[in-house]
Amino acid sequence: MKNNTEDRKPLILVTNDDGFSAGGLRKLIEVARKIGKVVVVAGEKSMSGQGHAITITTPLRIKTICKEPDYEEYVCNGTPVDCVKLGEQVILNGKPDLLVSGINHGSNASINVIYSGTMAAVLEACIDFIPAIGFSLLDYGHDADFSHVDSILESVIKKVLGEGLPTGVCLNVNIPAKSETPIKGVRVCRQAQARWVEEFDTRIDPRGGDYHWLTGKFENDDHDEETDQWALENNYVSIVPVQYDMTAYQAIDLVEKWKLELNHR
Repeated sequence: MKNNTEDRKPLILVTNDDGFSAGGLRKLIEVARKIGKVVVVAGEKSMSGQGHAITITTPLRIKTICKEPDYEEYVCNGTPVDCVKLGEQVILNGKPDLLVSGINHGSNASINVIYSGTMAAVLEACIDFIPAIGFSLLDYGHDADFSHVDSILESVIKKVLGEGLPTGVCLNVNIPAKSETPIKGVRVCRQAQARWVEEFDTRIDPRGGDYHWLTGKFENDDHDEETDQWALENNYVSIVPVQYDMTAYQAIDLVEKWKLELNHR
């Protein structure tokens, strides 16, 4: 599906990392279809925690689920980043007006953005100069309740379509889980400096060999009111502008001082 310049509806590419049958994806599709032409390219199974993985040793295959006016849906056997690449280069043969990813079942706030397949898809689009937004809900259940998110998704999508984003910048949007207390509003935040403290649950299989399950707990000592974690803990939607440029600019002068010694080893 190509977006003719005479068409008024924006072309929106939709993906996720929870697989094509996930409730969060279905809600995101529902909202996106109110706004523009929609092409969905999603994984055939969950790819949570895959980060920016791409498939280079296995052939990628695309299955057409449906094609109708203003809506197409495809399933891919690859990662979320593969879905973005295939969506742009094979299915659309061009850039969409917007990429939206999610709605992830679970938080992608703070350090989770590093591991997230949802946000990897967003960053991949951003690298290719496509405005992009990742949406996540703080409910890990497969039957998570998305009934309160429509207006949030619609307003953020329309804002980005209308005003764009700076080059190299995308958005990470996290939404509190449905509760009896209405969401207080939206806060634009920085990423909290938190981390996962990981452990492995080691067990013995029937043949006497070891195997390991990754476990752990989330630790956050950064309780500043400017952070995404604070916003979510206080029932606000958090929006964090994210960039793929990982240069630590504040450290350049420090490392520059080492240059003379490094050049004369």
